[in-house]
Amino acid sequence: MRTMTLIAAFVVVAAIALLWIVTVPATVPPSELPAYTPNVDNGRTMFDVGGCASCHSVPDKDPGKGERTRLGGGLALLSPFGTFYVPNISPDASDGIGGWTEADFVTALLKGTSPGGTHLFPAFPYTSYQHMKLADVRDLFAYLKTPPPVPGRVRGHDLAFPFNIRRLVGVWKLLFLHGGPFVPDASKPAEWNRGAYLVNGPGHCAECHSPRNILGAIIESERFAGGPTPDGKGWVPNITPAGLQHEDPAWSAKDIASFLADGMNPAGDFAGGAMVEVIRNTALLGADDRAAIAAYIASLPPRQGPKPPPKK
Repeated sequence: MRTMTLIAAFVVVAAIALLWIVTVPATVPPSELPAYTPNVDNGRTMFDVGGCASCHSVPDKDPGKGERTRLGGGLALLSPFGTFYVPNISPDASDGIGGWTEADFVTALLKGTSPGGTHLFPAFPYTSYQHMKLADVRDLFAYLKTPPPVPGRVRGHDLAFPFNIRRLVGVWKLLFLHGGPFVPDASKPAEWNRGAYLVNGPGHCAECHSPRNILGAIIESERFAGGPTPDGKGWVPNITPAGLQHEDPAWSAKDIASFLADGMNPAGDFAGGAMVEVIRNTALLGADDRAAIAAYIASLPPRQGPKPPPKK
C-alpha cells in the first residue's frame, strides 16, 4: 500500500511538473526583431482596422470629438467568466505601454504574453492577432507612441475562480491557440488575400461574429455564423452568405463595402449597438481596404450558427 501511494504521488507530481513546463508563457526575444524602419501611416491603418480606439479609449467620451486617441482604457467587458477591464495602452510610461519594448509589444500580440511573463487572458484577441505580419505589428507599435500619454492605471479584472488563474490560460492556449502569420492563397486574387488578412488578423472579425464553446473558444465549424454577445444581452449576426443572402434585400460585396463606410445596410437602416464603433473605425480605412474586406466576406462559405432570438 505504501509503495502504491508513493507511485501515485510521483505520478501526480510528474504530471504537475509536465503541465507547468508545457504552459510556460511564450515570448518573442529582441534578437528575433531585425533592424526595421517602421511605417507610422501603416500603423495608423492597423490601429483603425483593429478597432483599437473602440475598446481602449477612455469610456464615456465622444469618439467623434478627438477622444479616440485617449487610450487610457477602463472599458468593462462582461463575459460568462467575469468582467474584464480594458487596459491603458497610451504612451504613459507608468500606467500605459510607454515603458514597453518593441519585443514586449510583439510578444503580447503574437503570443498573448505580458511583459511580466504571464499569460494574457484571451479577451485580448491575440488568437486573431497571431496571424498578423510582423512588420504590421511593429508599425502599430510605432503609431501607438504618437497619441498623448494618459495617466491612470486600470483596475484589475473581476473574474470567478478558477478563471482568474493566469497559468491555466496556458492550458487554454494549448487547446485553442494555433496558427501563425497569414499565408496568402495563391489561387485567389490580391484583393481577396488582402481582405482575408484584414478580417482574420488585425480586424479580428470572427471574435465577435462567431459562437463560442463552454471554454470561451470560437467554434470553428461555425466561424462567422453569429451568436450571442459575450454578456448574453444581445446578438451578433451571421455574416456568411447563410445570413447575409437571406436578408431582404440580400447583401452584395458592394453593399458590404458601403456599409463599412457609412453604416447603412441595403434596407436603408443604419448600424446599431457595438457595430457603430466598428463603422467609426472602418470608415477611416481606404476604399480599397473596405472593398477587400467586402470581397472576402462575400466569399465565405455559408454556415449555420445558433438560432437568433425572434425579432421584436
